[in-house]
Amino acid sequence: MNTNNIKTRVWDLPTRLFHWILAFCVAGSFISVKLGGLWMDWHVRLGLAVTGLIVFRLIWGLVGPRYARFAQFVRSPLAVLRYLRSQTMHIAGHNPLGAYSVLALILSIGFQAFSGLFTNDDVMTAGPLASVSETWSATLGGLHKLNEWILLALITLHIVAILWYRLKKRKNLLGAMLHGDVSLELSPGQSVPSAKDTWAVRLGALILALAIAAGLWWLTTLVPAADAYY
Repeated sequence: MNTNNIKTRVWDLPTRLFHWILAFCVAGSFISVKLGGLWMDWHVRLGLAVTGLIVFRLIWGLVGPRYARFAQFVRSPLAVLRYLRSQTMHIAGHNPLGAYSVLALILSIGFQAFSGLFTNDDVMTAGPLASVSETWSATLGGLHKLNEWILLALITLHIVAILWYRLKKRKNLLGAMLHGDVSLELSPGQSVPSAKDTWAVRLGALILALAIAAGLWWLTTLVPAADAYY
């Protein structure tokens, strides 16, 4: 069967920026917590940035362009089985199996950021909500450490999947997340809609990001006991 190689915009600029900034902040958070000492100030700051990024992605997953929306790429387990059995299915954006990986990462990173707001090491570092409840702080602090291993496992799986697609299926997922376009082999007459990536969309994302940043700044001033850490 004759096919046409079609290039389609899938990842809008806000989604791409979210992805790379989140990767930087998560890596920085891990490195800073291992270095300890004065680096813990950066661990807290990066943790707050991750909190804002996850909030942004959750909202963007509802109101963002086509392929950024959860409703577009989250499918039923049956759809995952159909995808695994199919050898010719061409999908723009996250495939049904990859969607579950994305959700798992968002949930794990989101929980890590949320629990970090309440964490207190009883020495010199505390999250902005650590003084709200000693019980919450102790419980979430323990879960914060436990979830670190879950998060590392999910990140490793994510990297392995990217390498597998690159080496086995010759699909450059990282490249698509850099420039936003993917190439699909489609039958004559077949088409795939592009993601809306206009300057109006980008301006809306910027306004949303600034609103979330303002909310995070307010959060850091909510508890007087946390002032010393910022």
